[in-house]
Amino acid sequence: MAEILVATEEAIQKAANLLRNGKLVAFPTETVYGLGACALNSQAVARIFEVKERPFFDPLIVHVADLAMVREVCDFSDPRALRLAERFWPGPLTLVLPKKPLVPDIVTAGLPTVAVRMPAHPVALQLIQKAQVPVAAPSANRFGRLSPTLAVHVARQIGDRIELILDGGKCPVGVESTILELTNGPVLLRPGGIPLEEIEKVIGRVEKASFSGIPRSPGQLPFHYAPSVPLRITSQETPPPPGLRVGLLAFSSVQYPERFAHVEILSPSGDLKEAAANLFACLHRLEEKVDLIFAEPVPEVGLGRAIMDRLRKAEAKF
Repeated sequence: MAEILVATEEAIQKAANLLRNGKLVAFPTETVYGLGACALNSQAVARIFEVKERPFFDPLIVHVADLAMVREVCDFSDPRALRLAERFWPGPLTLVLPKKPLVPDIVTAGLPTVAVRMPAHPVALQLIQKAQVPVAAPSANRFGRLSPTLAVHVARQIGDRIELILDGGKCPVGVESTILELTNGPVLLRPGGIPLEEIEKVIGRVEKASFSGIPRSPGQLPFHYAPSVPLRITSQETPPPPGLRVGLLAFSSVQYPERFAHVEILSPSGDLKEAAANLFACLHRLEEKVDLIFAEPVPEVGLGRAIMDRLRKAEAKF
């Protein structure tokens, strides 16, 4: 079973040593907990796919600590990339750029591009700095399951498969990074922690990708982020089916609490930032208590776009 350590400087140094030695470490970012391996070590990266039961055709994100490390793994000459980095890094924005030969093909699923981001969480940045290597890190969960926003979520799903979990508390953003491809476009590959509206203020209009069957980045498959019980996106007006314990994921308030076995509210004030931060934790609690989840839709503006993307992919799994 993985050792769970509060993310002190000593614990972060221990995690960095493990990464340099080809081991896997789960660590907090501002989005969700990541499952990290040295991005330049093919065998270590292969273990990520094994632990997560993730298909090898689904590329990974490489996490970096500074622009010098960015330039080691990708061609960072696009002026739009520099403008976005100046505005949003460190932060929940991933850029897909031409990769350098240093990056193993297993990281990019054989694609000529690599997804790169600089996380804003102090533990993640210190870990990468101390390890002195770029870190490939998808979410620290079983493939297709709910993303972890607490260390305990990681322990429940993959704690018996990895060496160490750094506990940095709750992830403040709560949904994965926005992914933007700059080689053709710009194209939005996945909505996430940076709203599309903010990106367009920096580089102009962004196209939205349609899935072609081959992922160009993480999070593009039609089903993902799913609880272990079915989820349906529906209004609170929909009566629950008889004979099942039905839970409700409400946006800001509950109209018919007596209808549901358990209720979670994303944001009592109707704040989309708070709703995003609470999304996966609410779904983790619901999946433990009910047979079916009704999820109320939220407004598709700002971070609401990322929330609805996760809910639709969760619904599509069943």
